Amino acid sequence: MSADLNPSTKQSLDLSATRLVTPERPDKSNRLSSTKMGGKMVTEYWDNIFTARERGKTVVWYNGSALNPIFQAAGLEWAHGEAFSARLAAMHLEEPAQQAGAEYGYVGELCSYARTHLGCAVMTQKGADEKQNGIVGMADQEELAAKLPTPDLLVNAYAGCSTGQQWDAMTHRVFGKQMPLFNVSIPMVWGRKPDAGYLRGEEWETTPLYVEDQLKELIKFIEYQTKRPFDWDALSENMYYIKKASELRVEAMALCAQAPTPATYWDWVASIAPINFLPANQMLVDYFQRVKDEIEQRIRDNVSAVQNERYRVYFDGIMNWNKLGYLTRKFAEHDVAVVAGRYTHDSFWQEPDLIDVNRPLLGMAQHYLICPLNHGLKIMEELLLKRCDDYGIDGIAFHSTRTCRAMTNPQHILARTAERERGIKSFFFEGDVADASFYKDETLESGLVAMLESIDQQRSKALVG
Repeated sequence: MSADLNPSTKQSLDLSATRLVTPERPDKSNRLSSTKMGGKMVTEYWDNIFTARERGKTVVWYNGSALNPIFQAAGLEWAHGEAFSARLAAMHLEEPAQQAGAEYGYVGELCSYARTHLGCAVMTQKGADEKQNGIVGMADQEELAAKLPTPDLLVNAYAGCSTGQQWDAMTHRVFGKQMPLFNVSIPMVWGRKPDAGYLRGEEWETTPLYVEDQLKELIKFIEYQTKRPFDWDALSENMYYIKKASELRVEAMALCAQAPTPATYWDWVASIAPINFLPANQMLVDYFQRVKDEIEQRIRDNVSAVQNERYRVYFDGIMNWNKLGYLTRKFAEHDVAVVAGRYTHDSFWQEPDLIDVNRPLLGMAQHYLICPLNHGLKIMEELLLKRCDDYGIDGIAFHSTRTCRAMTNPQHILARTAERERGIKSFFFEGDVADASFYKDETLESGLVAMLESIDQQRSKALVG
């Protein structure tokens, strides 16, 4: 790591000795207020899904990539499996679904996104009486986990995760194989050839064409199931809105390279749902315009996202939805600004220049291929170092997501790469995306403190040198 320190880190380096015995401090995080608009949009979206049956709509459950612009153009109502699991976990309402999944036979080491969503499928399939008295003995039939409408179609488009690629088949079995399903195959982008890299090389030129062809087949499948022609103009319009929203999102993220940062990784976590699965319309664009406007205003007013920012940290791994508020406060308590992360910054229409409204399926295919789970190690290392350089990263927090091996498998290699190439320190803590039982506060605290002490020592040597 360079000896040139960010302005916010050129402060006294003598706090580490007392860090472990310092009483818990008040909340030093300063979250964006504009993200509350996104929360309202998400609530309205799910309330709309819950009433789809009563409104005579065709419902599709899907997993993996953001196929929602296609579903929207086809006039379907769409429910994203991971999104609903994350919502339940963030609201601490995941246990009924996970218990239903466990009683059905899904083991605790199965991806907790899948296990939670499959539990929802069990509860939906069993009907109201068994929700009350049967499979999980729920006291409240209106528990959120039981409110998803039964799907008419199942679609899967999972990149880089073997569990995800079987998720639709598992759901299909829960519903007695009574509904049609379609699986979009998304190959790994290995990046092994000499010309390979992020968005470049022969592999990158050819593989999206294969996925584009599959998306065309998906649209034929939808046309057959709905008995009406697909609206290609509507798809182009949807991708126009997504491109505009993505451009604003990426521009706003880039503003956070400033130190102290005006917004953190946790603000971008709050903005995942809008960019990932909400309807493509002007409201989506307005949301990200508001987020960007607030960040720009903070820069003008010299308002930081973390009081007394002293460390800039990168977060690798899918976040722990059960502990979002706690983690936001905990890192800020230690004067840490978590500035960026693999899941937030390398996902979700992160390359708007790839979107061509005149050929929308190609840009969609390209984005599905650059899911963070779908890269070979060479490309992951390239992206990690770029993010660390762009955001002036001092350390990396590796969240070893217990039931997401696709995300955690390369982490120790990435840690060594960051240390070797940039001198960046890191630490690991175990948790999970939607199962709170795998997380321990002490593991996070001890690892974070040790990393910050290492950074302090490194800075002291750099100043003496």
